[in-house]
Amino acid sequence: MSTLSRRQLLVFFAGSAGAAVLGDKLLDGVFSVAEASTTPLSFTPVRLPHPLPIYQHQQSFLPTGIGQGQVLNASANPSLSTYNVVDDVVVPPEYDRYVIISWGDRVFPNRDDYFGFNCDYTGFIPLGRTNDAGYLWVNHEYVSFPFASAVLSSTSDLRAFPDAFESVIGWALPANRNLEVDGEFLYNQGGSIVRVDRRNSQKRFTVISGDSRNRRLHGLSGLAINGQRTDGYGSVTAWGSRSHQQGDNNYFVSTGLAATQVFSLSSDGLGNKIIGTAFNCSGGTTPWGTILTAEENFQGTVQEAVKPDGTQTGYVSGSIGERFGLVGEKYGWMVEIDPVNSNFRPRKHTWLGRFRHENIAIRAESGKRLVAYLGDDRRGGHTWKFVSTGVVTSPTNKANSSLWENGTLYVARYNPDGTGQWIPLLLNTATNPIAPSLLSSVEFAALGSAQRNGLLPLPRRNGIAGQTSDGGVFSCDRTNEATSLPDYQNKRLSDFYTSQGAVLVDAFLAANLAGATPTARPEDIEVHPRTKEVFIAYTDGAPGSDGYPDSRIFVVAKYSTAPNDTQQSGGLYKIIEDSPDGTGLTFRWQRFAQGGEAGSEDGAGFANVDNLAFDNQANVWGVTDMSTDTHNGFNTGAARNPTTINHSASGNVSNFTGVFGNNWLFYIPTSGADAGKVFPFAYGPVRCEMTGPTFVGDTLIISVQHPGEDCPINDGTILSREIELLNLSGVTFNQTRSVPRGSSWPSNISTADGGKSQATGVPRPTVIGIHRKNSNGRFI
Repeated sequence: MSTLSRRQLLVFFAGSAGAAVLGDKLLDGVFSVAEASTTPLSFTPVRLPHPLPIYQHQQSFLPTGIGQGQVLNASANPSLSTYNVVDDVVVPPEYDRYVIISWGDRVFPNRDDYFGFNCDYTGFIPLGRTNDAGYLWVNHEYVSFPFASAVLSSTSDLRAFPDAFESVIGWALPANRNLEVDGEFLYNQGGSIVRVDRRNSQKRFTVISGDSRNRRLHGLSGLAINGQRTDGYGSVTAWGSRSHQQGDNNYFVSTGLAATQVFSLSSDGLGNKIIGTAFNCSGGTTPWGTILTAEENFQGTVQEAVKPDGTQTGYVSGSIGERFGLVGEKYGWMVEIDPVNSNFRPRKHTWLGRFRHENIAIRAESGKRLVAYLGDDRRGGHTWKFVSTGVVTSPTNKANSSLWENGTLYVARYNPDGTGQWIPLLLNTATNPIAPSLLSSVEFAALGSAQRNGLLPLPRRNGIAGQTSDGGVFSCDRTNEATSLPDYQNKRLSDFYTSQGAVLVDAFLAANLAGATPTARPEDIEVHPRTKEVFIAYTDGAPGSDGYPDSRIFVVAKYSTAPNDTQQSGGLYKIIEDSPDGTGLTFRWQRFAQGGEAGSEDGAGFANVDNLAFDNQANVWGVTDMSTDTHNGFNTGAARNPTTINHSASGNVSNFTGVFGNNWLFYIPTSGADAGKVFPFAYGPVRCEMTGPTFVGDTLIISVQHPGEDCPINDGTILSREIELLNLSGVTFNQTRSVPRGSSWPSNISTADGGKSQATGVPRPTVIGIHRKNSNGRFI
């Protein structure tokens, strides 16, 4: 259920002996929820389509139109028989939401430059002593329809519908991929830096257009350095005739051993010069005022597979990486940038490992080593920790950036008994892969089979497990582990890689070799600001082509046909370090909340928790990342066919996320009478994802990514279906759900809030501010 027990709260929010006080009191080393001092709930929770226990005890705000709604009284039975989804960012009536900046906005000194697509992580660097003015960093992760028709396959039924590019950007992009199209794809990724200020009558953040430090850092920044190459790419220095399409010399560099041991061998011949950053998902903001932006899903665009020396096995045929000569080993890193100092050359820190980075969470304490936690967002990806060699002098000293250049990268191994170890990813680390039969043992015992046969990817090497070539992936699973796994055991990583730099480049496969635990897509990690415990959002337990999460730790499937059996929709976990400074090699772990409907066994009432944030009272905020093609029980595309939602099904039941509606933002108080309750605070427009929450004083800055993704632009078409849900007793009921086929957000909101008052306008990824109407200086 989504009301957590007092015991869960005591353990989860103050599980460390001697933990810092969460509220006002600490009794016998354990925080007392009952005696904590806190303000009453100060907002009306938003009413979602699915029932939550909070609706039995609190009034809720039901949206009825753009910027409109009604307050519903608490009800013993909060199951709604009908629900009409609104294409808007719906917030409690005590708050307002407004546009800060959207895709295509021209706020840069070069008027050809524009704000990129699919905004994600946000980071704010204040100027001066207040938060009223500063520089805002925004990630741009990827491109998707309706960005342009060229993103679609030739068979897509969306090709008959208009895209958004020309109406937003002002000129037409070709309908099929060519140099200009691929270049514009990469230009729309990376990140944007804009100056914002809220010293106005409405106290709303607005962008200072044309500021000299407003700038884009994108997937082709530094493309001019291709002119130095002799491998056939010397003429690929632009992707069109417009000024923003001309390659510049704003290339990136890297630090750490991959820079010297691997990039010196790269086929581009550019050594430690790197063209751009792309695929930027989440990230982190350092105490010294820089941003770390995470390169995530680089696979396919550039080559992920590498040889034993860490260099790519070759370009992916027909890929954008091949078109521009982007060598794969230089992508998939954490990238540091300085929004305020435009002379700071962005750098990729290779001691943080190359994998599908989602974010980074930092512990920087005076006199101690720098510690950072990271997640690899893939099915079977790992949870990571970096510990610097040097120590932090002052957390606000920009010299701390050099601490990323030398240290040790560790990967987590979870034990079923709640303990764990940090395994160093070093050349002399022993190899001890977890057997696929052990990883998949819980699912296999319940269902008699295991998805992907418990897949454990390992590095392919000539002479190992019958392989005849080097580089890339060998798929070890239940069907071949008896004959193949012994060849990978009782060796050293140095038997598979030629240098420490190569180990860091191939961190995911090296971690599997070393015996790290494959996990359930760690999408965000945050360090509790007071207890220093490590909160982890594991988004989805289902296995996939990248690997199999350990079923002894994570729920990887629905294990029975009971309608209310536990669902696989990820969960919220915590690591408690055994060492006070976080540098030790052992820890304890706990699962706090299991994803799934509130009426399901152990269900917390949300699915696919993604980005997390703590407010200034140490309360937990989270957003959901349900797959776009499951929202409200409809597939994407023009046809928008209903998906099957059958609570009596077992196995991989990913379509269950359709019951939750649109992606949404929730709040879990950590103290007071409401501690541990899940409060829905907002939901996003049709087919969007809400990402990158950042608290700046009394304002929450958050990105609204891909509204209307992979659907026609909203033309007023409304879809309706009967959808099966669980009530709070775990019994199924049917709801009539209506939803617009596509989105027009934020074009459809008022001009006063930054929209265009166009009911069927073009959807645009957008960064917004959410602000309390009568603020007392606090957000909540």
